Amino acid sequence: MTEQKKAGALSSLAGVSVSRRRFLAGAGAAAGALASAGLAAPAIAQSRPKAKIGYWPIAGGLAFFAAVERGYFADAGVDVEPVRFAGPNQVVEAIISGRIDGSATGTASTALALGDAQDPGSIRLFCMNFANAEHVLDHVIAPRDSAVTSISEFAGKRFACGPGVNNVTLARAILEKAGIPNPKVTELPGTQILPAMAAGQIDGAYVLEPTAVIGRNKGISKIVETAVVSKYVLGDPMAPWLGGAASLSGAFVKENPAAARAVVAGYARGVDHVREAGLDANQYLKGYTAIEEDLQRDVPVSGYRMTSEMSEADWAAMQKLFDLFYERKVVPQKLNAAGMALKL
Repeated sequence: MTEQKKAGALSSLAGVSVSRRRFLAGAGAAAGALASAGLAAPAIAQSRPKAKIGYWPIAGGLAFFAAVERGYFADAGVDVEPVRFAGPNQVVEAIISGRIDGSATGTASTALALGDAQDPGSIRLFCMNFANAEHVLDHVIAPRDSAVTSISEFAGKRFACGPGVNNVTLARAILEKAGIPNPKVTELPGTQILPAMAAGQIDGAYVLEPTAVIGRNKGISKIVETAVVSKYVLGDPMAPWLGGAASLSGAFVKENPAAARAVVAGYARGVDHVREAGLDANQYLKGYTAIEEDLQRDVPVSGYRMTSEMSEADWAAMQKLFDLFYERKVVPQKLNAAGMALKL
């Protein structure tokens, strides 16, 4: 990639680091104990490899949040620094520019594929989060008192979605499949969708959790339909919409293969914990998303697949999603979903 392209990617970078409370508390306590005994603290933690992983504040990143907070990455032998971004495109731009080493689940898999298409082999996927009618993540919402009861009724109305070409493409596809020709969709920052709806500026929106839960509990919005990508884009409400992915940059994997394996191992433990704990795992949404403690049990839990667990049907469903972006001329060439899997 040219230096000019890298500079352009850097200009849109808006990440803010989030420290691991568990690691900092433990390190501080150990250092204090050694200091009081007149001993210098050993540089053990500093000897571990480090990885910066970007995320944006949606529920699909839960397995990552749990792995960080429960110390699974440190146990595997790598220090992971979570870096927060406003949307999935910013995460991808930061990977391409070399400012971070990978992404958490919740980062749009199609946005990651678009980034890899610019520089083939630059982004490798190792864990997917998915939604369907059972593992709910995506909805179309309307103001609480709206008379709208189905997506087809949004014809001629003001409709919005979150940031990035991924969200805009899916929102338009959903509206078209529901029978609305040439729909217009307004792109808004995720945090502004509910305020815009409360102010009467939009009549509906395609959103990801936790937006629907927050809107319902604050009396701003209602859910019109759920599992909308599976139903309208994939053609089956139970089809897995593998819309988010955890990834590592190709450069990081090549330069730090042991650290890459440690990141994958720690992440797999985070996935296992979410599967076992269910809604109890939602405690780790606090601090990473806008969900506070009193709403934690209202947020549905995404499904997860490590790439080693992906079936042929799973890859086919993901490929169908990727093909949509080619058919709509978002990308100039077909994207190979299975070809992006990380191999260690």
